[in-house]
Amino acid sequence: MRNIPTVTKNLLLVNIIAFVATWLLQIRGIDLNDVCGLHYFMAADFHPWQLVTYMFLHSGFMHILFNMFALWMFGVVIENVWGPRKFLFYYISCGIGAGLMQELAQFCSFYLTISSQDPSVTFSELFVIGQQLSMQLNGWTTIGASGAVYAILLAFGMIFPNERIFIFPLPIPIKAKWFVMFYVAIELFSALGSSGDNVAHMAHLGGMLFGFLMIRYWNNHPTAGYGRNKGHQFFENLKENFERRKGAKMNVHKGGAATREDDWNYNERKRQNQEEIDRILDKIRRSGYDSLTKEEKQKLFESSNER
Repeated sequence: MRNIPTVTKNLLLVNIIAFVATWLLQIRGIDLNDVCGLHYFMAADFHPWQLVTYMFLHSGFMHILFNMFALWMFGVVIENVWGPRKFLFYYISCGIGAGLMQELAQFCSFYLTISSQDPSVTFSELFVIGQQLSMQLNGWTTIGASGAVYAILLAFGMIFPNERIFIFPLPIPIKAKWFVMFYVAIELFSALGSSGDNVAHMAHLGGMLFGFLMIRYWNNHPTAGYGRNKGHQFFENLKENFERRKGAKMNVHKGGAATREDDWNYNERKRQNQEEIDRILDKIRRSGYDSLTKEEKQKLFESSNER
C-alpha cells in the first residue's frame, strides 16, 4: 500500500470499509443499500446525494474484487500521470455521470413499460403514475464503482493506446486501445440486448462516455483548470527533446583509425545514455517522479542540463 498514490489508496480503503459496514449492518437488519444506493428518481427513497454514495457500495465479494483490482491496476498509473486532484475530480465526476446515465436508462424503461399498456400516455401523466408507484420503484437501485472504474479504464486506453496488457484467458497481450474497444462492445451489446443479468450496463457506458468527453475537453483546452498536468507535460517535453537529439545527425570527424574509434565510442556512449534516459522517463510516466532512485534523479538532472 505504500507505493499506491494517495487518492487511489483512499478510494480503495473507503470502498472496503463501506463493504464491511454493509455486511455488518445487514446482520443487524439494516440495509445500507436502501439508504445510500442510487434509487430511481421517481422512487420514494431517492435523494440527490445518492449519486455520490452509490459508487462506494457493492453487492458481493466478486463485485468489489473486480472493481478494486481494476482501480488499483489502472488508477495507480492514471493518478501518477494526472496528479491527485485531477484524478479525484475525474473519478467522482464520471461516477456521477454513470449514475445519471443509469437514471436515464431506467426512465426509458419505465416509459416503455407504461406506454406498452397505455400508448396514449403523456409525459405529465407519466410523472403522476411514477408518484403513485413510488414505493414499488424503490426496487430500482444501483450500486457499485463500476461506472467510475470503466472511466479509468478508458483513460488508460486513451493516454497509453499502444501499451500492451494481458486479458485472461488470451495467451498474448493486446494493445490498450483494443482492450477498451472490446469492453465497450461487450457493454453496448449487453445494454441493447435483453440479458437480464441485473448489471447496470448503461452506467458502465455512461462512465466511459463522460470520461471520453472530459479527456477530449482537457486535450483541446490544456490551460483549463484541470488541463494537462504540468509535471507530466514537462517530462513529455523533456523526452521529446532527447528524442530529437537522438535523431539528430552526429558529427563525423575525419582522421585516422584512432579518431574513428573514438567517434564510435562516443556515439555508442550517447546511445546508451539515451536508452537510460528513456527508461527513467518511462518509469516517471508509470510510477511518478518519487519512484526514482537518487542515482536516477541525478542522471536526469545532469542530462537535462546538457547543451
